[in-house]
Amino acid sequence: MTQPTPTNRQQLILQGLAQMLEEDSGKRITTAALARQVGVSEAALYRHFPSKARMFEGLIEFIEHALFERITRILDEHHDALDRCQHIMMLVLGFTEKNPGLSRLLGGDVLTGETERLRQRINQLFERLETQLKQVLREAELHQGQRTQATVSATANLMVAVLEGRISQYVRSDFRRRPTEHWNEQWSLLAAQLLSSR
Repeated sequence: MTQPTPTNRQQLILQGLAQMLEEDSGKRITTAALARQVGVSEAALYRHFPSKARMFEGLIEFIEHALFERITRILDEHHDALDRCQHIMMLVLGFTEKNPGLSRLLGGDVLTGETERLRQRINQLFERLETQLKQVLREAELHQGQRTQATVSATANLMVAVLEGRISQYVRSDFRRRPTEHWNEQWSLLAAQLLSSR
């Protein structure tokens, strides 16, 4: 049996951390517990990641890559602004539903007591998402002759606030209240208020 490569070992550590975030909801993650989960020594953890903060950053990087790579595909495949917004929002909600541990990271509760840099990274992820939605809405005005009922900034912020609220509700319910629950009905209500023809 061959030894896992460093990259594979890093991936195993991150998968172990994500699993602990899901299973140990509400508990603080220690490197000792993570080492037991992965089946390595704490020293081995630190050979692959210099700190627990760096492990969390690895998960945040995974989330960013997964979401924004798919958002790029959504923008290529859909040209209507409402379709784009709907698919982007459903992507985020579906991703968090399938990855409960990562939803705790997105919700920020697991970062209490961790370095400020991690909270800033999560803030940047949501700001990047909001910027992407603003761009979609601006393009609707330029290319589709539609404009938002409120300002573009206020509208994009509302959509991100809805996403953050659904993620928070999911985490707070210990993953029982699915982020996609009632989403089709709620999207219909939201979509009806987003855009109007000029």
